[in-house]
Amino acid sequence: MVSLEKAVVVRYERGGMRFEVLVDPDLAWKLRKGKNVDMDELLAAPEIFRDARKGERASGEELHRAFGTTDVYEIAKIIIKKGDFHLTTEQRRKLMEETKKKIAALISKRGVDPRTGLPHPPDRILRAMEEARVHIDIFKSPEEQMQAVIDKIKRILPLKIETRRLRVLVPPQWVGRVYGKIKSFKMIRERYLSDGTLEALIEVPAGSVGDVIKAIGDITKGEARVEME
Repeated sequence: MVSLEKAVVVRYERGGMRFEVLVDPDLAWKLRKGKNVDMDELLAAPEIFRDARKGERASGEELHRAFGTTDVYEIAKIIIKKGDFHLTTEQRRKLMEETKKKIAALISKRGVDPRTGLPHPPDRILRAMEEARVHIDIFKSPEEQMQAVIDKIKRILPLKIETRRLRVLVPPQWVGRVYGKIKSFKMIRERYLSDGTLEALIEVPAGSVGDVIKAIGDITKGEARVEME
């Protein structure tokens, strides 16, 4: 559950009444974009408010009249998906910094310096973002903004998005647990060997090869084999 200090207000008007919820901004935007999230983690308090900052709760009668239900989670989903986010200056500043750092981390994992073949550290990418005066939208995901940021900072920072191919061999007892992780990358081909072992060829960002190998190793207790193609 997000703390009250870090929560932001989402406000929605319906049936001539105003309703508010206190939410984790990151999880709220994931929900708004259609992703499944843990509502207990998303809400700072399992309540629907008339005025969240004053602690004024909406009555069950008001909720039923406006939404046809008193289910807090269902109503909160409606408010988050259709309502307006209200941020303080400090909350907006923090979200901006967090979004910038997430974008820099993504670029560091997926791009390399063409002169050395090595990834740029996130701090170097952040400095280039500042120098290029990159516009960041705190209400868009880092993934949505990454390419636009790359296009801007390439004028300042030599950057090339490279991929690597990995051949992954997963023993049958681990296939169920690791398949989702493997499938999250670009699958070039997959097949099952006679003993049930999964052989997959995947394409991953060059800067994240080490992380991918570690993740697969952790899930399979080191029993999977990962080789560079």
